[in-house]
Amino acid sequence: MARAPFELAGVRVAPGARAQIDVPVAKLYTHAPLHIPVEVIHGRQSGPVLLVCGAIHGDEINGVEIVRRLLRSSAVRGLRGTLIAVPIVNVFGFVQHSRYLPDRRDLNRCFPGSEAGSLGSRVAALFREQIVDLATHIIDLHTGAIHRTNLPQIRAQLTPGGETEAMAMAFGVPVILNAELREGSLRHYAQGNGVPVLTYEAGEALRFDEWAIAPGVRGVRRVMRSIGMLSSDRRRATPPAAEVANGSSWARAPIDGILRPKVRLGARVGKGELLGVVADPFGNVEGEVLANADGIVIGMSNLPLANEGEALFHVARFDAIEEAESAIETFQSDYESLPEGLNLK
Repeated sequence: MARAPFELAGVRVAPGARAQIDVPVAKLYTHAPLHIPVEVIHGRQSGPVLLVCGAIHGDEINGVEIVRRLLRSSAVRGLRGTLIAVPIVNVFGFVQHSRYLPDRRDLNRCFPGSEAGSLGSRVAALFREQIVDLATHIIDLHTGAIHRTNLPQIRAQLTPGGETEAMAMAFGVPVILNAELREGSLRHYAQGNGVPVLTYEAGEALRFDEWAIAPGVRGVRRVMRSIGMLSSDRRRATPPAAEVANGSSWARAPIDGILRPKVRLGARVGKGELLGVVADPFGNVEGEVLANADGIVIGMSNLPLANEGEALFHVARFDAIEEAESAIETFQSDYESLPEGLNLK
C-alpha cells in the first residue's frame, strides 16, 4: 500500500518528493507579506516526522546554516519518514538582526500562543498549528545571546532510558545539560505533549561559527540515524563521548568595568579559581571573577564591557569531571583544523 502524501499549510507532498513551502505569517507596516520558509522531504517509507528549526531567536543564525547544509546533504535523499526543515522561524527578528519580535517579545516564551493574543502569541500559535503539531521529534537550533558564546551542547529534559536521552546521546557533542523546561518555550510545549525535543546551543549570535555549525549538521544526522530515518553509517557507528552535567551557574561581574578573561571556553576550572578580572579604565579598582564550583566553562561573554552583576562565565558541574574534560578534548581534536577552531587549550 502506497504511503499517503504529507500535508503542511495546505500543500500536499507526495512520497519520495520534496517541496519548499512559504507559510504566511503576517504583514509588515508596508503591507508586504512575510512568510516562514519551510522545506519538506517526504520519504517513500514510513517513519518519524522530524522538525529541525533555527532562528526562533532571529539573531541566532548558526542554525540557519545547519539547516541549509542538512538539506543539501546526500544523506537525506533516501530518508524514511518525513523531515520538516525550517531555517528561520522568527522572520521578523532575522530581517532586523534582532533576537526579538517587533513588539520586543521573545518568541520562545510565547508558546503555545493564541490567535487572539499579541504578535508573539499569534506567531507562536501559527507556527505550532501549521508545523510543530505535525512533528513526532524536534531539534531546535540556538546559539548564545548577543556578545555571548556557547560551547557546543545539548539542553534537554532527560528521563533515564527515555527517547529524549537517547537522542541527546546520539547527537554527539561533549556536554549535555539536563535542563528544566522554561514555560512558554517550544521545548516546554512539545515535551508537555510527549514529543522528544533537543535544544542545540553553540556559538554566538549574528555570526557563523564553523566549529558550531559542522558538529550541528553531523549531530542532526546522527539523531536521524538513531531514530531510524537514515541508514546507519558504519564509519561512525558510535557517537563521540558526551557527559551529562548535574547543574550549572553563572559567575557574575563584581563591579562595573572592563573584563580581562583568564580562561577560555571549554576550560576545566576549580571552585574559587580566577576566571577573569574586571577593572575601571585606569586600573585603580579591580574585582576578581571567581568560579563558584568545580566544572567546565560552557559559555562566556565576548564583550569586554561589564556592568556589576552581569553574567560573564557559565560553568557546568559534573559528577565525572575528568570524563567531561576528556570528551571536550576529543571534540576539540576532531574540529581543530576548522577555520575557526575552538582553541580550548
